[in-house]
Amino acid sequence: MTRTFRLGLAAASLAALTTTASAQWQAAEQVEHYAISGKSGIELYQSIGENGPKAGIGRAIAFTDFKLLWSRDYRPQPDGSCVLATARPSLTITYRLPKPRGDLPEPVRTNWKTFIDGVTAHEKVHGEMIVDLVKAIEATSIGLSAPNDPGCQKVRAELQSRLGPLSQAQRARSRDFDRAELSEGGNVHQLVLNLANGG
Repeated sequence: MTRTFRLGLAAASLAALTTTASAQWQAAEQVEHYAISGKSGIELYQSIGENGPKAGIGRAIAFTDFKLLWSRDYRPQPDGSCVLATARPSLTITYRLPKPRGDLPEPVRTNWKTFIDGVTAHEKVHGEMIVDLVKAIEATSIGLSAPNDPGCQKVRAELQSRLGPLSQAQRARSRDFDRAELSEGGNVHQLVLNLANGG
């Protein structure tokens, strides 16, 4: 196979919303499909290459994206300092996956199920990494304080300075995971070969 597909992770935007109390949260997940065509494994694979979501210079088999909003409670203190008392995320993870048009003949139907189940599991790992990132942001946010900061500007700046390294670490982790999965003999590489060569 000469065509290379990259499974990717899109960057997210961080925004402050209205203040809420800190509490347990859960990520919302949704799945979007893009249509592909073909009645054989190689035809389906080629259609993924033609219709898959754009990622970098190529197209991806699947794509995990997320939207992250924050509700933060900055509290000025009597001594002039400011404390970030609560930081509650609202996280939506979107998995974009291929879906064949119409019914598939056997054994292609069975091979496709194995393929898409494996790709979905791969993307779910990306989703778990995103949740880990948000938990890390939450951990570094709550209780963050700055002295002589009655307008809470210093503590906001300090928080922003911490977000970049956390995001970069998560992206590096995601790239390393993709590299291992897509390299020769890797899980996704094997899924692609089995689909393309399976009839």
